[in-house]
Amino acid sequence: MSKILIIRFSSFGDIVQCMSSVLAIKNKYPNSEIHWCARSDLSEVLSMSDDIFKVWTIEQNSSFWELLHLANTLRQQNFDLIYDAHSNIRSHILGIILCPMAKLFNLNRFAMRKKQRIKRILLFKFKINLFNKPFKGMISYQEPLKKWNIETLTEFKLDWTPQDIKTKHNIAIIPSAAWDMKKWPLDYWKKLIELLKDQQITILGGPNDTFCQELAAINPTCVTNMAGKLSLIQSCAVISQANLVISADTGLLHVADILGVKALALIGPTAFGFPTNKQVKTLEVDLNCRPCTKDGRGHCHQDIYQLCMIDLTPEMVGLEIKRLLKY
Repeated sequence: MSKILIIRFSSFGDIVQCMSSVLAIKNKYPNSEIHWCARSDLSEVLSMSDDIFKVWTIEQNSSFWELLHLANTLRQQNFDLIYDAHSNIRSHILGIILCPMAKLFNLNRFAMRKKQRIKRILLFKFKINLFNKPFKGMISYQEPLKKWNIETLTEFKLDWTPQDIKTKHNIAIIPSAAWDMKKWPLDYWKKLIELLKDQQITILGGPNDTFCQELAAINPTCVTNMAGKLSLIQSCAVISQANLVISADTGLLHVADILGVKALALIGPTAFGFPTNKQVKTLEVDLNCRPCTKDGRGHCHQDIYQLCMIDLTPEMVGLEIKRLLKY
């Protein structure tokens, strides 16, 4: 039985997308024992997969010596295969300690997902796109595994028995995002809730998303605001029970994707937030400036700020919802 370590510390959305590699590994090597190294505050997310044998954690602001201690602990596990899915300084240090010869000479024991920085510079600075279009993160996390003869899965569903979260909702919406430029406008969310007046809606978000109360107030009978009231894994459980999820480029969108839940993805300026599975419908507009950012950081160069999101009107989204839910 192969003993495999995946290194991906963060972020929430990237960890969810990287979990597709677990499905691919198990599809090829069903008896493999998969370990994962993640940031401690995100380790709970990995409980969505029963195929992960053990999660090793590290604090976000850990010292170099704490990293070395973790490396020495992991070294005692004698992993057969190591996949660096993060490719940053800390993951490189772990790779060198755990697998020095493979790290230096690219031997078969070690695989790494590269950042492809030159391609990113060409895309964002010169509008020369050498990435697959659309770029699907879940596919990209599986591609380095080809050296282990692991086939890339283009459709998958993560089997997960969630916590018993009781909800009455039909639709889950995620109106927030880590960066403002990729958020759908607040007024559009308000209009959409008015259009969905007969639907049971749950709002998901973080503790700082106080604006979500404004959305809930539009239709208190049908809209429940759970922003800031649930843990990440509880929010994932709500997603798993939804008939439809509506979100911009967020980690919870990728949760819907990997769990096989129907979703509408409102994709604007970002390059790497596209979903993979067919049950997720991507809504986007064709603008020459897109994509202009990796994750929503930066500045909009259009005369109308967020034109790529502004042009995705509530009426367009409402029509897609009717089509998907058949009402």
